[in-house]
Amino acid sequence: MFRHLQENDVRTAAAGRAGSRQPEGTGTAAGRTARQVRAGFGLAILAAATFGTSGIFGSSLIKAGWTPAAAVVTRIAVSAVILTVPALMQLRGRWALLRANAGVAAAYGLVAVAGCQLFYFNAISRIPVGVALLIEYLAPVLVVCWLWLRHGQRPRTLTVAGAAIALAGLSLVLDVLGSGRIDPIGAIWALLAAVGLAIFFMLSAAHGHRLPPVVMAWAGMCVGAVTLGAAGWVGVLPMKAAAVSVDLAGHQVSWILPVLGLSIVAASISYLAGIGAARRLGAKLASFISMAEVLFAILFAWLLLGQLPSGAQFAGGALILAGVMMVRLDELRDAGSAAEPALRPVSQAEPKGQPARRRSPPRPVARARRSIR
Repeated sequence: MFRHLQENDVRTAAAGRAGSRQPEGTGTAAGRTARQVRAGFGLAILAAATFGTSGIFGSSLIKAGWTPAAAVVTRIAVSAVILTVPALMQLRGRWALLRANAGVAAAYGLVAVAGCQLFYFNAISRIPVGVALLIEYLAPVLVVCWLWLRHGQRPRTLTVAGAAIALAGLSLVLDVLGSGRIDPIGAIWALLAAVGLAIFFMLSAAHGHRLPPVVMAWAGMCVGAVTLGAAGWVGVLPMKAAAVSVDLAGHQVSWILPVLGLSIVAASISYLAGIGAARRLGAKLASFISMAEVLFAILFAWLLLGQLPSGAQFAGGALILAGVMMVRLDELRDAGSAAEPALRPVSQAEPKGQPARRRSPPRPVARARRSIR
């Protein structure tokens, strides 16, 4: 997987250099090949599915006496260790690349990794999980607003309608109407988590830097682990872990198994796939596809825990898919409109098969040649 991501990232960078220069994180469908879009969709679905397993693994640790902060720090730290060797192999002889992008990597680790998770866990300590997820997944709307305000990419009607339909479906999936009263402090924490998630997509999709996805994820994990670890050490975050057997999907297993699941599946693979998807699809489309994480979380809860989704949740899932399709169709329309100007000069060119007319030299040069003869 590491090699596949690296090769595809090289192709994406080459395609970006061959096309027109665009602001960071604002790539449109016009500048992507069909192969890049297919790979991006595959990586986005993989990221959503692997992120969706975090609830299964994390809840088993929390029920065994772990605090959420301890589970998060362990998840990030072990993932950083796992990614160390692949990241160092890609950085061999290119340490200047990491130094040049130290600010991007630090922002990614502080906000997109550590901050986003810290805000989310503070939110669910005050408000129901469903409401916190719904507020956090305002991130795609924040991405659209940022692209409009910062880069002038005004959303068209199809994108606005797709966003509204996807959010309506998300509210059905999360059963927000039955969640009860909302704590305003918890809602603020969830909004901060939404900002962190939006920044995750924007930084992941940015083409101004060329850090490989493995290096980007590894650097972010290192920064996030150090930040959250320091917060726990000074007492800002409660840290408690227990090396005991845990209940995972109805089976008593060692605590090591859910920790490895959180670190490998729900962190290393998910962040790598998320970065790769955002670079190939752009921040807007990748953020909308990420809503499928909620669907995968419900699916895993159904298969592993026997928690059958309701009819309203199935209907909400259909609305999410419809909203993502509308955003995708809007991007395809954007690609078609961007391709039209490029075709016009070709139609005005000389007929195929006719040699180009040879221009005679300017008159002063022609006279000079006659005088020499």
